[in-house]
Amino acid sequence: MSNVEISLKEIMTSIEGALGTALVDYTSGMALGTLGGGKDLDLTVAAAGNTDVIRAKTRTMEHLGLTGEIEDMLITLGSQYHIIQPLKGRSGNGLFLYLVLDRGKSNLAMARHQLKRVGADLHV
Repeated sequence: MSNVEISLKEIMTSIEGALGTALVDYTSGMALGTLGGGKDLDLTVAAAGNTDVIRAKTRTMEHLGLTGEIEDMLITLGSQYHIIQPLKGRSGNGLFLYLVLDRGKSNLAMARHQLKRVGADLHV
């Protein structure tokens, strides 16, 4: 089992309310691994769409001359939270973790903390 699979399983089992997760290459928009999802949550389509989100934010930061890094991005829907978290370090360059949470069953602060912890241990 690859480190990617192990990490995605850890996200799904350790983060309460997790509905689906993916590791995404935002240079290509391809999901390198997915877990969860379903007929109403196509993680491959979400990976490609969220690649556009992260590219747009990165471009905007460049235009504004902002020098900080994106820690994570949160998209709040009526019944879900969507977290996009770029990976840091050499092995994570150009990659992000994507997590979808059931808003009624999750703790957003804990989910962000757990996702960051898993991302720090992930080596691709």
